[in-house]
Order: sequence, then C-alpha cells, then structure tokens
Amino acid sequence: MGIAHMHQRTASETAYQTALAQFDRAAQYVSARADYLEFLKYPKREMAVNFPVKMDNGTVEMFTGYRVHHNTALGATKGGIRYAATVNLDEVRALAMWMTWKCALAGLPYGGAKGGVVVEPKNYSPSEIERLTRRYATEMIVMFDPRGDIPAPDMGTNAQTMAWIMDTYSMTVGHSVPAVVTGKPIDLGGSQGRNEATGHGTIIAMVEALSRQGSHNPQETRLVIQGFGNVGTFAALYAAHLGYQIVAVSDITGGVYKASGLSIPEIFAFAQRGSALNEYRDQDVDFVTNDELLALPCEVLIPAAMEGQLTDRTAPHVKAKLVVEGANGPTTPEADDILQDLGVIVVPDVLANAGGVIVSYFEWVQGLQAFFWDKDEVFRRLERLMRQSYDRVALTAEEKKITLRTAAQVAAIQRVADATATRGIYP
Repeated sequence: MGIAHMHQRTASETAYQTALAQFDRAAQYVSARADYLEFLKYPKREMAVNFPVKMDNGTVEMFTGYRVHHNTALGATKGGIRYAATVNLDEVRALAMWMTWKCALAGLPYGGAKGGVVVEPKNYSPSEIERLTRRYATEMIVMFDPRGDIPAPDMGTNAQTMAWIMDTYSMTVGHSVPAVVTGKPIDLGGSQGRNEATGHGTIIAMVEALSRQGSHNPQETRLVIQGFGNVGTFAALYAAHLGYQIVAVSDITGGVYKASGLSIPEIFAFAQRGSALNEYRDQDVDFVTNDELLALPCEVLIPAAMEGQLTDRTAPHVKAKLVVEGANGPTTPEADDILQDLGVIVVPDVLANAGGVIVSYFEWVQGLQAFFWDKDEVFRRLERLMRQSYDRVALTAEEKKITLRTAAQVAAIQRVADATATRGIYP
C-alpha cells in the first residue's frame, strides 16, 4: 500500500497530503536512490493514546493524544506538542515531516517529530490542563527522551506546559532531566530569547529576502501579519523595532488595518491583557476578516497563524510581492502555483520559521552542558544560522532554477538522504 493510502482521503486536502505533494515536487531534484526517497516519506513511528483525566468537579473525561517520529537519520527527533480541537493524526504526521526538513535545512543534528492532544484548552481550568498534560506525558514516556525525542511548545501549549512535562518525566525516571523538553521557563533551564525566536527569525528571513531584491527602505515597506500569537507578535515587535511599517495584524477573531501604520507596542499591550483584536478601538483603524487581510495592499505578507490559509481561493487576491511563512504549511500547492504566476516570492516555512527550533537546539545544548548564554549570544548565533540556511536555499534555487520552497525541500531532503545512504539500512 502506498504512503498516500495510509489514511483515508477527505474532500479537502489534508496537511499530510500537502506535505507529500511538496516532497514529490522536490524529490525529482534530489540525487538519491528512488527507494531511499520512498523511505523518507514514511513516519518512523506513530503513537496514539486514549487516556482519562479527572475534572475539577470529580467527573472523568477521555482524551486522545498523538506523537509521531518522522525520521532519525540525523539524530534525535525534535518537535512541538499542540493542544487544539482540530488535532488529528494526519496533521501531526505532516508537521513531523516538515520538522525533519526544517531541522535538516538549519543544519541541526535532529530529525522531525510532532505531538498533539485533541482538546480546546480554553474550555478547561489550569489544574485540568495540568492533569491532562501530566497524564499525556506519562503515556508518552516511551517516546520522549533527552537523547531520543525532545518536545517543545506549539499551538495551545507554553513554557508552563513544558515544565509539567519535564517534571513528570523527571519524577518517573527518578532524577531531574531539564534537556527532555525545550521552551521551558528560564528558571528551569530554558534559554534566553526562546519566546521571541520564531518571530525574530521570520523577520531575519524577510530582511534577507528583501535585501536580495535590492536596497529597500523599511519605513516604506508595508507589512501585513496574519496571526498575533507567539510568532506574529514577536515578528511584529521586531519588525517595528527595525523601522518597518506594519499596516495590519489579525488574530482568530479578525484583524485591524491602518494604511498609515499601526502602533505595534500599543496593540501588543492590548493583546497581553487577553483582549481579542476585534475589540480594539482606535480612530482610523478598519476591521478586516482574515481572508480580507490576505488581500490588503502591502509589500510583505506574513501568514503566521494556521496552515492552509493561502489557497486557490485566496491566493489570486494577494497584493504583496513577498510572502514570508511564519506559520507551518500556510500555503497549499495550488496557491504556490498561483503566487508564482503572479510573480510573488514565497520564503517557505521550513526556512522562514526555523528560528524556534534553532533556539530550541541552543536550549537543549545549554541544558546538556548546564552552561547558559545571554540573549545577545542567542540572537547572534540565531542570525548566523538563519543567514546560512537562506544562502543554502537561494543557491539551490539558482542552480536548479526552482522556487525557494522547492529549493528548501531539496536542500533538506538531500541532507537526510545522504545521511540515510551513509548510515545504510539496518540490519
């Protein structure tokens, strides 16, 4: 049975089908045996667990959780844990596969993994989420390992979630193991700069892309950012710090648009109070839906929310000349073709949003050594690795006359394929 038939197809394209379609586009440019390339499509191992959690009122609810290890040719698997009502095995498979390419492209000694629990966190109390997290971690103890599989935060999880997982793992093995997760609070061995890393790295990739198109004036470069969670927030703050004009931002409720530029520190402070952007009030601000946001006039569009936002329906209306993917998988293959026809350059997710996993790697290294760096050191090293990755992708794109997305996948897949060939097939 082929890999495409490992799951039942639905009417709409799944994230995993997108990941496979992207792989197939790139694989034709990779110098590797066809059977090894086929092997790289398959997740190495998948685990699904169903577990009970006691609610505050004494009742018990059942939850389903997943963890997928995609590939281990380059080292331990690395990837976030997502808490969302939409989590399913297909999505986790896709995200694990993308993590493999992201880590390989960044030159990290990691393969890709991803995990998730089917839950809407806001419907539960902090103590219920803690019990759910600890039970999930206990069920996944056979998957997690500081030398084998290192989780991190993702949508719906945060530093506190990682602290509970680290504590649960440590209590089970009988000694403290800070390196079993990344994205931890600083006082438990977290890294300086980890919160800002993905958004920060996205803007480094954007600046690199703009610079390669010729000189540009940040004050005259309009940015639209979809998503005001961890990635979008810190991307907006760093871009504003560098002098770029951010004309629109959005969250799940919709967005705010101001042609002359928004005050990002003001909106950040507003969002920090737990307010939704559709409640933001300011003169000269227009409210837009997330679909309308994608079509606003701007030089740079940064989708930093959910996957599958730029589709054959929304892509034809994009006005930006540069799309920098802060989110994972925000552009479908059909939308990629449309954007290419429109002359839009797309800096792909595996390159643009690798800042998070790069700084996670720094945190892991610091944890194993029990020796910590300051924020300047973290950002200096982050910038160097992001620029090296961009160079690698740009060179591959130029050599093979392909898009940056395909080039990023080619460079990453080539590295994993080479490692696989060198290691050989066991036994």
